[in-house]
Amino acid sequence: MITGELKSKIDSLWEIFWTGGLTNPLDVIEQMTYLMFIHDLDGSDNLRAKEASMLGLSYESIFAKELQIGERKVDGTQLKWSVFHDLPAEKMYSIMQDWVFPFIKNLHGNKESAYSKYMGDAIFKVPTPLMLERIVSAMDGMYEQMAQTKTADTRGDVYEYLLSKISTAGVNGQFRTPRHIIRMMVELMEPGAEEIVCDPACGTSGFLVAVSEYLKEKRKEEVFFDRKNQEHYMNHMFHGFDMDRTMLRIGAMNMMTHGVENPFIEYRDSLSEQNPDTGKYSLILANPPFKGSLDYDSVSPDLLKVCKTKKTELLFLALFLRMLRTGGRCACIVPDGVLFGSSKAHQAIRKTLIEEHRLEAVISMPSGVFKPYAGVSTAILVFTKTGHGGTDRVWFYDMKADGFSLDDKRSETKENDIPDIIARFHAPEQEEARKRTEQSFFVPVQEIIDNAYDLSINKYKKTEYVPVEYPPTSEIIAKIEELEKEAQKELQALKELLG
Repeated sequence: MITGELKSKIDSLWEIFWTGGLTNPLDVIEQMTYLMFIHDLDGSDNLRAKEASMLGLSYESIFAKELQIGERKVDGTQLKWSVFHDLPAEKMYSIMQDWVFPFIKNLHGNKESAYSKYMGDAIFKVPTPLMLERIVSAMDGMYEQMAQTKTADTRGDVYEYLLSKISTAGVNGQFRTPRHIIRMMVELMEPGAEEIVCDPACGTSGFLVAVSEYLKEKRKEEVFFDRKNQEHYMNHMFHGFDMDRTMLRIGAMNMMTHGVENPFIEYRDSLSEQNPDTGKYSLILANPPFKGSLDYDSVSPDLLKVCKTKKTELLFLALFLRMLRTGGRCACIVPDGVLFGSSKAHQAIRKTLIEEHRLEAVISMPSGVFKPYAGVSTAILVFTKTGHGGTDRVWFYDMKADGFSLDDKRSETKENDIPDIIARFHAPEQEEARKRTEQSFFVPVQEIIDNAYDLSINKYKKTEYVPVEYPPTSEIIAKIEELEKEAQKELQALKELLG
């Protein structure tokens, strides 16, 4: 989330665009996105060169040789942000317009790739050299601030903040998932080298990026020292769909700067018949829209068979079950209403998860997790598609803190249940003996069935009441009289001082 000094720097950058004549907010967002991508290409290229050197792999920098730009050949190093940002304004402007933008538009050799699809219509709209110089200088300051605050996934955070400035965030339920919540969900699922991962409402590809980063950290040798696994990681592992082209563009750039060359990121209404995917994915990670517009007539009929509803959060759960292969796993965020809603559709989807598949965990999150953009209470569902049941018990966890204050400021705090959630989830044998008064516990499936498939933690959690011992009434009255005497004495002393 953007706060403090970083927020101020982004506001100043926005002001440069605005006063320079770019007054359409979406134009500002797109131009900032392109420029951040150009900046990050330089940084990620250097990082990948270092990683390759540490791993003993060969790596050729994208800036290493002469590059063919139109009819000219140019020295690739001149296209690096760290080189051209120190040049005079006129020279920097001509490099950006004539070389850098054509370069990024054609960066991916495969014209059918997600990157090529969404970058093909990229246009450089900064009108003057002086304005570009001011923007580049402001962005350098912004990145210095980011380095100090250690903000991750910068494009997504800036995009979220800009959307909030123009009041469109959340119109279609587009509440960006905090990075630490995404990371927790990835660590719960522990993705492997052969996964086929999908987020059917991918936005800026935050979940896909987090999986790629997890594999780099935890499965480095398995993924990158095996030619088959590396090829799978680069070209077949990552799939994401969304209905916002700007988000898709950011998502494609985001994946590329994180080292995934060819993710399958596509414009698609996941709930419609436009989405044919069935039994394809081994892992789904998602925070689907909870509200917003839904074209009910276009919703795929096989989803309506599972639960006849207009509620997107229920339809997405039915979709995840359809898209997963047997044995495939899902961790997704749902609004609390999914857990206890009494409509036929609510009960139908919960019954399907519990009786036809294996529901493993319900992690209730505090309502402040999505602040300042939304105060909705949510939970994470973890389940496996089996097609023949398998739920014998469900693990519940009552998350009370996520490492940040639960108000609009979301300041960092010491209270953080996330490490505990991950540790407990991966050690189920230690959860067996926990009581219902604790923060986590198991509930047998029959008890859930008997409660109309209710999955709200408060249905099963027990509160331990500790009796409070009060002193006798006579003792309390004596204490009050003593305090009154003290007050009278002080009042008399004050009167004497005032004469």
